[in-house]
Amino acid sequence: MFSEQHTKQTVEFNLEARRKAFEKPRAIMGIWEAMELLNTLVDASDPDTDATQIEHLLQTAEAMRRDGKPEWMQVTGLIHDLGKLLYFFGSDGQWDVVGDTFVVGCAIPTEKIVYSDTFGDNPDINHPIYSTKYGMYSPGCGLDKLLISWGHDEYLYMVMKEQSKLPKAALNMIRYHSFYPWHRERAYTYFESEEDKQTLKDVLSFNPYDLYSKSDERPCAEKLRPYYEGLIAKFFPEKIRW
Repeated sequence: MFSEQHTKQTVEFNLEARRKAFEKPRAIMGIWEAMELLNTLVDASDPDTDATQIEHLLQTAEAMRRDGKPEWMQVTGLIHDLGKLLYFFGSDGQWDVVGDTFVVGCAIPTEKIVYSDTFGDNPDINHPIYSTKYGMYSPGCGLDKLLISWGHDEYLYMVMKEQSKLPKAALNMIRYHSFYPWHRERAYTYFESEEDKQTLKDVLSFNPYDLYSKSDERPCAEKLRPYYEGLIAKFFPEKIRW
């Protein structure tokens, strides 16, 4: 999967994916309904757990709830992987849905990206602009100016930015939680703006719950549903245009 992702995630593909994603709604359904649909997906990029998608979402949210995190953060934990619905919306596989994200349109920091040896067939590698350190960007331009590889993070961010009441910190958590080359390996720091100091804090406060809430304890979705449907109603419309 990583080889396919690293070969096909180009600037051209990313621009077209964003254009096509919002030409028209691919589905109209509420948050819990979307969670139930997502539950039928097996994520090939996540071998760390045999929990279902809905169990992972509930484990993440429940860990935040136990630690006394605010409601907006709990509900962010609950929905953070719903962008994986892309898999059901005409995806070409999982390579354009899951996996660690990276910046397209500039040189790949190979020492800080997993399976970096699989970028060799990506046509942007030899592009006169996209192959340079800064590529089509400028130093200090800010993460929000970067074209990050298309997948569930970017898609859900775009949906929630327009259709939710989530605060900026929640949107940061959604958008960058798979951007491991940046928040874990500290690649691309030359693009950071002053505002991205807070962005990094937001993402680092979220990611331990995504990674380490996975456990043998299986949450009961039906038991927890009333509580989380109450939170959902505070932050989202009854139906989302996916």
